[in-house]
Amino acid sequence: MAATADKFERMMNLLAALLDAERPISAEQIQQRVAGYASEKEAFRRTFERDKDELRSLGVPIRVGTIPGTFPELEGYIVDRRTYELPDLDLDADEVAALHLAMQAVSVGGPSAGGGADAAALWRLGGVADGAAAGEADRLAAIPVDARHSQLFRAVLERRVCRFTYSSGGASAERVVEPWRVGYQRGHWYLTGFDQDRDASRQFRLDRMGDAVELDEPDTFRGPAPEIDDSEYRPWDDGGPEQILALVRFDEEQSGWALDALGASTLRSVEPDGSHLFEVPVTSWAPFRSFLLGFLDHAELLEPAELRADLVRWLQGYAQEGAA
Repeated sequence: MAATADKFERMMNLLAALLDAERPISAEQIQQRVAGYASEKEAFRRTFERDKDELRSLGVPIRVGTIPGTFPELEGYIVDRRTYELPDLDLDADEVAALHLAMQAVSVGGPSAGGGADAAALWRLGGVADGAAAGEADRLAAIPVDARHSQLFRAVLERRVCRFTYSSGGASAERVVEPWRVGYQRGHWYLTGFDQDRDASRQFRLDRMGDAVELDEPDTFRGPAPEIDDSEYRPWDDGGPEQILALVRFDEEQSGWALDALGASTLRSVEPDGSHLFEVPVTSWAPFRSFLLGFLDHAELLEPAELRADLVRWLQGYAQEGAA
């Protein structure tokens, strides 16, 4: 544990030094300024390279550049604050509270997924101390992350062509992709981009990629502009083998929102009182339950009986825990 703590402190010191630098700083300067590195040159080099690679894998854009005023020219390292730091989102109190609630309900990463750093950053964005997180057992859903996510987010941000091995239909092939977006849909992470070999836009599930993702230099592609249609994605219909039809009534006040979210194909009837009945294919119950709860008393799950009973039990248990 002590070694882990020392490593963490050293890497945070390195990050702070690179962020504070007004121009690239050399490896020798880093060895002198950053506490925790060995004085022996080769030992320092090995440790520094490992730390640098780990920070980059977490999405820290460490850039190599020429140190001004050196002759012969020397290379140094720096982190561009404009690229690394999140801009001010100008959230009001209600928006921060909503983000807080969302982060209490959903676990991003977690120990098993290797996403602790990403989750901690999201908690800080919501204005909540790391230690205030709800227990994993209390989450409504869990979203796994791994090292590929940081690499691909960086590829999108810096417009870097990415290369990886992709498995589909029982076969694997190398893909060269201009990344447009990384998103979580239908229970899986996807990369959306332009496949150069197939000359067409494609979506790639991250869990079907190989572990190694290679990135080209920044600004290695310019277009075409992404055309991404999210309208067909429903997190409660994730393609699972066991599908049930849920019959739900939405009152007139919220029926328009429900129609936009569920799609016209699920609308069964419009009742005389203006309420709408929807018949919704569901293969993943927890996301659909969360969706229904967002409508509060404007939505009522009618069928099937077993899902209605499960929803009632869940609400009763939640109410009892809140009263305890």
